[in-house]
Formats: sequence, C-alpha cells, structure tokens
Amino acid sequence: MPAGEERFKREILSRIPLRNEPPLPPDWLHVEMLERFRVLQFAPIREGMNVLEVGCGAHALSTVPLAYLVGETGRVVAVELSRWRFFEEVTTAAGLKHRIIPLKTDARELPFPFKAFDLAVLVHGVRSLRSEETIVKVFSEMLRVSGRVFIAESLLIANNERQKAHLELYNLREEIFEALFGRKDDLHYFPLEKLGELVEKAGGHIIKSGTSEPALPHYLAYIPREYVAQIKDEEKRDKLLERWDKAYEMWKRGAEHPPIGWLVAEG
Repeated sequence: MPAGEERFKREILSRIPLRNEPPLPPDWLHVEMLERFRVLQFAPIREGMNVLEVGCGAHALSTVPLAYLVGETGRVVAVELSRWRFFEEVTTAAGLKHRIIPLKTDARELPFPFKAFDLAVLVHGVRSLRSEETIVKVFSEMLRVSGRVFIAESLLIANNERQKAHLELYNLREEIFEALFGRKDDLHYFPLEKLGELVEKAGGHIIKSGTSEPALPHYLAYIPREYVAQIKDEEKRDKLLERWDKAYEMWKRGAEHPPIGWLVAEG
C-alpha cells in the first residue's frame, strides 16, 4: 500500500460525499481519486512544491491528491479548457480549495513566460488530447514552463478478465464519438514506448519510467447506450450497438484499471 494512503482516505476522501449516478457505484469518485493517489506515488512530488496540472477535468480526480501531497505551503495550478462542472464542489468538500488555483486556458499555449513550476503533471489526460500533434505541443509547453514533467496513462494491456472488460468498453469511445460528431473524443491508449517517443519529440529527456498495477476497479469507460443509439448511419449504429451490448455485459461483471505507464522527464 502506498505511503500515507490510509491517512489520505481518512482525511480527504471521507469528506467527499457519495454520488448517485447509476450505473456507477456511489463511491466511484473515491475509487478513481484513490487510483490517482497511487499513481502519483511515482511522481517526484515534495511538500512546498508549485505544481502545474494539465487537464484537471470536471471532478478534480488528480487535483485533490496533488493538493494533498504538496502540503500547506505548496500550490497546484489546475489547467482545463472547458470541463469545470463539479470542480469547485469537489475541491471545497475535500478541504483543499485554498491550495488550488484553477486556470481556464488552452494547454497548447500556457500563459507563463518562463519555468514557473517545480513539476508539471498530466495523469490520465493524454487520451483526451485527440491527436499526436496536440500531444507533442502540450508536452512541449509542460517542459517549457517546468523543471520536470510527470506523465501517466493507462496502457493497452489486459492481465486479467476485469482489465479486458475495461478495455473492451473503453475502446469503443473513439469510434462512437467519430460516428456521432465527426471527431475523436478519447484516443485509444498508447504503449509506454510510444508515450516516451512523444515526450522526446517534444524535446524531453526521460530520466525515469515504469509501470504499475493500481489493483482497483475502473468505472470511467462507461458511456450511455443512448449515445450510440443517436448515430445516424444505420450500419455503423447497429454494429456499434451490438459491440456495446457485449462490452457492457463484461463491464457490469467488474472492470479494473489496466496497468499504468508513467515517466519523468526534463527539458
């Protein structure tokens, strides 16, 4: 068990209310936040650091663990372009809002003229950047404004049936959103080697990397069937509905985080 996990659960997660969002279980937010806490044990974080988080998302899943880990004298600048719906609610409930500076901006053009941060972090956000070109640009900006970067993302690996259940449903997202909106939403996961290549293309030098098994349930592959039913192309809709039904049956029986690939790099 990562150092301080029980304390984190007692002092932080216990403050955050359970949620009523079927078919997700009431504690899904706690479980996902705990997974981020476990992943961040591999990041070079110390109390008192100024940390930039790219892609904090609506639920502050990594923001809360980061704010906890930097301590009372540290700060987290949380960057997101559009998804802020529950952010203030969650960070306030966790009792860590005062350590967090939310910033609505495009991570491809960060508004900092120099290295203003000790560490820049992107956890489970690479998949949301939609293209390799955007990924390289965001990595480059992170390296420009911070002494070090820490990047972590799920891998295309299933070591058991529960991890396979997650991947089967998750891997439908790209096709569903392309059929609905003509663009990608979440990309398929990359191998760790590919993440490293993209970091190096952005001008980074990898100083440490590895993989980990969170050993926790994973709920965020879920996408409502109603989304798929809205696809206008009848042939695509029918094929994706059939695949969704099969994947969802696996997911309902239990899904788990696949292995996580992580790396630390310098500019």
